[in-house]
Amino acid sequence: MGFCWSGECGSRPCWAGHYMPCHAGWVGPAVPLCIYGFCSMMRPIEPFMTEFLTGTYKNLTTEQVTRQVYPVWTYSSLVLLIPVLLVTDFLRYKPVIILQGLSNVTTCLLVLVGSGVRSAQLAFFSYSIAMAADVAYFSYIYSVVQPSYYQKVTSYVKGAVLLGYAVGALLGQLLVSLGGVSLYCLAVVTLISVSVALITSFFLPMPETSLLLKGTYSAQQGSSGEDRHASESRDFSTWVKSVTAARHVRRMFRRLVLDCKKCYSSAAVLFFCIWAATGTCGFYQVTGYVQLLWVYMQPHNFTAYNGGVDSLSTLSGAAATVAVGHMSLEWSVWGELVLGGFTFLIAGAIFLMDRTDNIWISYSCFCLFKTVYMALTTICTFQIAKMLSRERYALVFGMNSFVRTILQSVLTAIVISSKSLQLTITSQFLIYASYFVAISLLFTVRGVYTVLHMKRPAGGTQTERGTNLPEDSRL
Repeated sequence: MGFCWSGECGSRPCWAGHYMPCHAGWVGPAVPLCIYGFCSMMRPIEPFMTEFLTGTYKNLTTEQVTRQVYPVWTYSSLVLLIPVLLVTDFLRYKPVIILQGLSNVTTCLLVLVGSGVRSAQLAFFSYSIAMAADVAYFSYIYSVVQPSYYQKVTSYVKGAVLLGYAVGALLGQLLVSLGGVSLYCLAVVTLISVSVALITSFFLPMPETSLLLKGTYSAQQGSSGEDRHASESRDFSTWVKSVTAARHVRRMFRRLVLDCKKCYSSAAVLFFCIWAATGTCGFYQVTGYVQLLWVYMQPHNFTAYNGGVDSLSTLSGAAATVAVGHMSLEWSVWGELVLGGFTFLIAGAIFLMDRTDNIWISYSCFCLFKTVYMALTTICTFQIAKMLSRERYALVFGMNSFVRTILQSVLTAIVISSKSLQLTITSQFLIYASYFVAISLLFTVRGVYTVLHMKRPAGGTQTERGTNLPEDSRL
């Protein structure tokens, strides 16, 4: 017996074993996860990574960084994502979050002590492991809180990540501009921050069950007290040890195929997932190479305000994320149209950022781009979560990440790879703007259709598309 994390038992003692004992509702698991997200993203060196690699510290050329180093994490993420997804669910999230923390620490150590292209590539391979493990960070919270809290916890978990990045960027800018601190010291501060995140990850509560296996083996099926719960846990452990790896892999893939078919059979889920994958792909391409665009615009003024711009854009994005979490709007009706309209605004910001010769206009457009993107991706995340049952969160978010990584790898191979078009940095950003225009057109057309279809006087279709579904009626 204990107090209830889920809030299902109100203020009464919890006899049902809802997730884990706590008195804080959604707050209990969300607080350590937000601390972890904040510290793991507070990386003062990141806005200055291009200068760190191409300057006197590592002596790499801009061509090497663009064609040989930065693409490594894109291609590596593509290979790692599916294995990490399967391990994430089987190990119940927390161990994979710890792995992400270890990967971030390893990346910082390699950046600090390594030299040459190979060392930089190894650092970005380690970084790709952390990126692949993002599915654990963003899915974990949905396994330990109730659906009624999804919109709120999504905004806070994403807001913590954005706030951490903003504080790190601002700290880096202040230390460089006012304190005259070297970029090497910024890398040391980054190492300290991600180490704190790693330590925090050990204090995250452990979810009770593996979600993909929940239908067969659930530690919460019984209501006969602690003895039965312990017995079921021992039975589950015995079963895990008895099956062979081959049988487990076959069963997991069979379950994945069936679950994917069921999840993506819903048009609502499908379109929000399409935006989540395509929008995030474009976001990573823009943010990953925008420093090179600014170096091109101001070749002899490496820093100047990169950290400040990153900080401002991330703070505004965090504010937009939290604001979206508290907005009252019929997202199942208007969500797709909102995505279409604001994606066009993103495309315009990228186009102007690329075409202008004024660094301040480019900075301003980047702030607008990042703020709007953060708000839109939050909408997609909590809408997808509301329409799915618990055991499918990691699957869908992982598949979205996998599709995103495939698209990103294709874009990288076409516009950046040394064996393809080898476009200039300005031509690359023109392609990214066109890419977002295509997304905007798709969702504007789909959004108009949805609004007209849902607002028809006759029928109860709107109820069918509602997202506040009871748990047993979710996909």
